[in-house]
Amino acid sequence: MKKVFSPFNEAGSAELEESRLRGWNRNTDFCMDVKTLLRSDRITRIGKVYQGLLRLDDRYHYTFTETQAVKTQRRNPRIYDGRYVTLTLQADGSLRPNLRQVKISAGFDVDDYILGVRNELRSAFKGLVEESE
Repeated sequence: MKKVFSPFNEAGSAELEESRLRGWNRNTDFCMDVKTLLRSDRITRIGKVYQGLLRLDDRYHYTFTETQAVKTQRRNPRIYDGRYVTLTLQADGSLRPNLRQVKISAGFDVDDYILGVRNELRSAFKGLVEESE
């Protein structure tokens, strides 16, 4: 016969488990059927934690429905991401252009940088604003 390790076999661990569960209403239901409605897996996996709702349908039948975590929307989403400029959408609906860091090295040309910024700003706004005739 194979001996299985259990924390309840050790002295004092039963009191530890009792203190951990203090304040909870513990119930044991025998011979129950559980129907699972899962989004992430086809069948339940051993050891995996599922977040959801357990409902008692009748005396011996439960239904577990897995819920998905609510995805939060980014606060200021980036709508244009260029080499020199990024464009973010603010909460009030306005657009905010941001310049990336400038790395000045031996071959840095101010005119090329300004022209690159201008071209990116133009292409970013041209893609967002409809041209009026």
